[in-house]
Amino acid sequence: MNLVIVSNRVARAKPNEPITGGLAAALLPVVEKSGAIWVGSSGRVRDGNQKEPFAEIEALGTGALAMLDLPAAHYGGYYEGFANSALWPALHSRADLIRASEEDYASYREVNAFMARALLRFQNPDSMFWVQDYHFLALAAELRDLGITQPIGLFMHTPWPARAVIAGVPHHRALIEAMLAYDLVGFQTDEDCENFLSYAEADLELVVHNGVVISQHGRTRAEVFPIGIDPQKFAQLAAKAVTHPDVSRLRRSLNGEALAIGVDRLDYSKGLVNRIKAFDRMWTLQPQLKRAASLLQIATPSRGAIEAYGNLQSELARLVSDVNGIHGEADWTPIRYLNKGFGQAVLAGLYRTAQVGVVTPLQDGMNLVAKEYVAAQNPENPGVLVLSKYAGAANELDAALLVNPHDIDSMARAIATALSMPLPERRMRWEAMMTRLRNHTIQQWSADFIDALQESQVDAGPLGPIPAEPPTPSWPLRSVNGGVRYH
Repeated sequence: MNLVIVSNRVARAKPNEPITGGLAAALLPVVEKSGAIWVGSSGRVRDGNQKEPFAEIEALGTGALAMLDLPAAHYGGYYEGFANSALWPALHSRADLIRASEEDYASYREVNAFMARALLRFQNPDSMFWVQDYHFLALAAELRDLGITQPIGLFMHTPWPARAVIAGVPHHRALIEAMLAYDLVGFQTDEDCENFLSYAEADLELVVHNGVVISQHGRTRAEVFPIGIDPQKFAQLAAKAVTHPDVSRLRRSLNGEALAIGVDRLDYSKGLVNRIKAFDRMWTLQPQLKRAASLLQIATPSRGAIEAYGNLQSELARLVSDVNGIHGEADWTPIRYLNKGFGQAVLAGLYRTAQVGVVTPLQDGMNLVAKEYVAAQNPENPGVLVLSKYAGAANELDAALLVNPHDIDSMARAIATALSMPLPERRMRWEAMMTRLRNHTIQQWSADFIDALQESQVDAGPLGPIPAEPPTPSWPLRSVNGGVRYH
């Protein structure tokens, strides 16, 4: 097997540093040990027409990382435009934030086509292609048009929304038709998978049977592969990280007060505004918790050129300032708010220091922070996870305190409950969640997906009776770059 992994960006391993990030933790060991090649953007763009995509190759164990300079003329429309101003809000059920032009969609398709051409140099007869996330929904269609017949799989790290929401994306029909060029599409949760299959059946009027979409192009299997972490390694990292200077300084500054922690990318899907309001409400309703408990909120900026993100950053900064002004004292700050990122070595120690982990997204594919917080805890004195029921992780970590992030008062009560939870209950909840983490590791996730992809063209599964010819769609079939043909 020659595995080719594709994503928008490539995570590079750093000497003498632990692997950081969920995607990196999953895929870098696969590359290193299996001889796979991981292809993605270098983060740079290149002007002019690139007949031959430029790639910088870096060896990693028996495999390699390949970093491409994407075309400057289309990168903005592809990334900030269609991917993150149309697809991202839709995938997180924020149809009100969808913004995209015809030019953005054209650039998205151009970059997908550009990546397909670049991948030709890395394929051979026994290749398999594993594509990551929403940036490349049309990539399989482009590869099929170039004559690639080998297995191609897609894993969605984001949620997949209800039919009515995805229908708000410009060219949604063409995009999902293009997705049917994948042999296997993986999702985080059953609900995500069901939403995708429902669209294919109801909106595209295709035959769907036992998780397989049957079209005149072939079969596309949709399955659930919940992504995990390496809990043993993360626990070891957390135990060592408590002596890190940044962590030690934080511990000294607490003066015996309890700490809650939130770690998020600064994104409207993460529920940060509601979270701050919940802490405000908690201190208002239970003033005895002032000086007894504070929040460390790390919110790493991203996509600042997109209006919705700039507005969120301003709103959140004002809200934190207001809450600190109302509840703070000369020698006590209720919310420590940091707009910068930290490496896993520091984060693991911060998680272990905090008595409460607060993970309250409005919508999330999985949210590995929730799993990392649990893995980082001291088994003798574990903290409590307050988790949104709208995070994919809630399906596995049901021993957390599950909350509705839209219900501010309920969240405030849950945080207060977590702060006062007795040790026996904390241990019971933590042990139940750790059992789940140990049984569903990130290594198992990658192995399961690769195994399913290997089998995708050999056996699409027990389909039962299938019509001799799939029904003819009632709409004019749109050709994607001359048609998608596979199998």
